Amino acid sequence: MGDVILVTGGARSGKSAFAESLATDASRPVTYIATLEPLDDEMRDRIARHRARRPADWRTVEVTGDATSGLAGDLAGAARTAQDSDTILLDCIAVWTSNRLLALRDEAPTPAALDALEAEVTRDLDALIEVLTARSGSAIIVTNEVGDGLVPPYALGRAYRDLLGRVNQQVSRAARHAYLVVAGRALPLPPPFERA
Repeated sequence: MGDVILVTGGARSGKSAFAESLATDASRPVTYIATLEPLDDEMRDRIARHRARRPADWRTVEVTGDATSGLAGDLAGAARTAQDSDTILLDCIAVWTSNRLLALRDEAPTPAALDALEAEVTRDLDALIEVLTARSGSAIIVTNEVGDGLVPPYALGRAYRDLLGRVNQQVSRAARHAYLVVAGRALPLPPPFERA
């Protein structure tokens, strides 16, 4: 049974670098699942810096919102492309969630549209978790913690914050280990609490 490890934290907290160190320490081949789309110069620069930091022998699978990519949003499909013994590093589930929300192409999605999206996202994450836990290799999933800041003043921002909070809980419940990265320091988190 494969270990699922969740790494969360704020922007520029060091969570990706910590996740990469975990993958390197595993001493197995690594399949890196990338979710960021190069939509502008800043994003292209960010992607280039991430690529330069990764070892050359890591295999990269891109899962973006672009339907021409072949794996548009399909995290479970991307995980299936990894060898059973590989360590999977998925960076990041927060961007994947954003891609899914932005695909609605609506600045103020209706509650019905958000409920339908959440149901799809939940099913897709269930499929991903099923693939990851059936493997012998570990999987490290990176996400952002966005619920600690101000309440966004616009509907799409609030929808994203709420959806990602539930996504993070779903992945955390499936994870054997979870870390909160703050200022470059990784704090191990206790097991999830039991729901009443």
